[in-house]
Amino acid sequence: MIERTIRTPIMHRAVEAHGFVFFGGIIADDLSLDMAGQTRQVLDKLESYLGEAGTNKERIVSATAYVADLNLKKGMNDVWTQWFDPQHLPARATLGVADLGDNVLLELVATAAK
Repeated sequence: MIERTIRTPIMHRAVEAHGFVFFGGIIADDLSLDMAGQTRQVLDKLESYLGEAGTNKERIVSATAYVADLNLKKGMNDVWTQWFDPQHLPARATLGVADLGDNVLLELVATAAK
């Protein structure tokens, strides 16, 4: 069974299948923030989505971070390591992309076990 939730005009933010919840591209609401600020907002939104899906951040198994400028990665990593318990860090890839859109510094995709 596949369950789709948190609908937007172009996608579902969360799709559950086979015991996993897949979270689509999450960006910050306040794009005037620096990388650390945008990362905090993205992770806070993810935590809310996790709760709606009936799981939590300790069950995140994988994440892909798309960043507009790899030189800003330290700001993301500082927030990332504070947000996660060191025993529950997910597998992660970080990719630099040419353009995420108007002042978007980070877009996050994640998968969590239900």
